[in-house]
Amino acid sequence: MTAFPQQAQSPFNPDEHRVGRVLCFAAHPDDIDFGAAGTIAAWTAAGVKVSYCIMTDGDAGGFDPAHRADIIALRDAEQRRAAELVGVTDIHYLHQRDGYLEPSHEVMKGVVRLIREIRPDVVLSMHPERNWKRIQKSHPDHLAVGEAVTRAVYPAVENPFAYPELAEAGLEAYKLPWLWLYAGPEERENHFVDVTEHVESKLGAIHVHVSQHPDVDAMEATVRRGMRDNAGRAGLADGRSAEAFHVVAVNGPGTIAGF
Repeated sequence: MTAFPQQAQSPFNPDEHRVGRVLCFAAHPDDIDFGAAGTIAAWTAAGVKVSYCIMTDGDAGGFDPAHRADIIALRDAEQRRAAELVGVTDIHYLHQRDGYLEPSHEVMKGVVRLIREIRPDVVLSMHPERNWKRIQKSHPDHLAVGEAVTRAVYPAVENPFAYPELAEAGLEAYKLPWLWLYAGPEERENHFVDVTEHVESKLGAIHVHVSQHPDVDAMEATVRRGMRDNAGRAGLADGRSAEAFHVVAVNGPGTIAGF
């Protein structure tokens, strides 16, 4: 997975920085598949262990009124099948209400707990900033995920006195190396992953979420076009596909707490 310069250079160098464990956060079932399933497929193919945390149950999603009674179970089943297609079986939920997600201390504590349990090299999250170019990327729940995760990553995850009951339960403070954000403004993106070899796996995962797609052909065309556009911005050759991220170094050489 290669970093490519755009407005800013990514601090992450795949030739130097090892990734063995990744924890991905999303608001709803299917968000991760749209935003990062190609990169996740590349990670798992390389032996990286990837876990998902979906913050809501997706209970306000879908288009068919006939699905309302069983929409939560339906979307969970879709997410589990989609995850398996890109090599992921470890899925967690925070069971927040779809459309009502806030970066509350209840949510942040759940994020801190899971990061301290899994202790990943990379936390992957939706972006906390609104995308004005395509506002559909910036569902309020998406922004709430980004804000909750970003607040949790620093300082709470690495502060033993934040949510002290977690440390008392044996979940010790942890210094996260990397935060990768997806679904944010293009001007923030500084890291591109060539996912050309994993496009079909990504699309296969997205197609599993049949309850969410009233126009499957339009959806697929949009996703393919977006990945090609990312590749163009990354400077890749014609015909390549890429996913884009805003990568932030949280803890590394020279990091000083509070600065």
